[in-house]
Amino acid sequence: MGMKPLIGLNADYRAAKDAAPGYSYLCTGYYDCLIKAGAVPIVLPPLVDRNDMARVLDLLDGLVFIGGADLDPRRDGFMLHSSVRPMDRRREEFDRSLMKMATGRRMPIFGIGVGMQLLNVVMGGNLFLHIPEDLPKALPHYDASDPYHRHALVVERGSLMDRVYGEGEIRVNSMHHMAIDEVAPGFAVTARCPDGVVEAIESTLPDWFAIGVQFHPEAPSATALDFRIFEEFVEGVVRFQAGSVRMVA
Repeated sequence: MGMKPLIGLNADYRAAKDAAPGYSYLCTGYYDCLIKAGAVPIVLPPLVDRNDMARVLDLLDGLVFIGGADLDPRRDGFMLHSSVRPMDRRREEFDRSLMKMATGRRMPIFGIGVGMQLLNVVMGGNLFLHIPEDLPKALPHYDASDPYHRHALVVERGSLMDRVYGEGEIRVNSMHHMAIDEVAPGFAVTARCPDGVVEAIESTLPDWFAIGVQFHPEAPSATALDFRIFEEFVEGVVRFQAGSVRMVA
């Protein structure tokens, strides 16, 4: 058996305020799922220098971009909707820079929640800013009173998501108010909620392994079947290591 792949994880970030220091933090589910799937997770601070980011990327075999607060739509030329709660500026600047560099190298990427949304935006897609307004006929995708809120999932046959879930009724957790609108070029939708909201995307490019899910397979509300996505990602990274040459940005 070869060496376990090194998978980078961006962390969430909260700036210093009054007497409270700034700090980075990360839900344990992200790295516990990677460890269980056979990878070695490396938690990344919000670096500023691009040379430092490049050096880190040289060491990694893949990246997981975690969930969190919202992307600021003004960075992509859109108005700021009243429902949007932007993530800390330092985290967003780091996440966007890291995503652009990693996609330029065609590194394996797994985006979760806002991580999937960022993958789509960086690659040329865009987002609905508030599902209840943009898609008024959509099912509820967020319930502040129920962290275990779930909805059904319809997967595309022959996709990675199909390998994970197979036949039968599928339900996943749901805790978002933004969603993918236009899918980025080079990506296909591989799972939707029955109301049509995009729940998973996968790269269709032959030289790149990249996936994203809107739900949270790392969360306490996830199922044992959801964990299989982490296994598929780690297995895909290993295959990439064995059969691809990394493109350097």
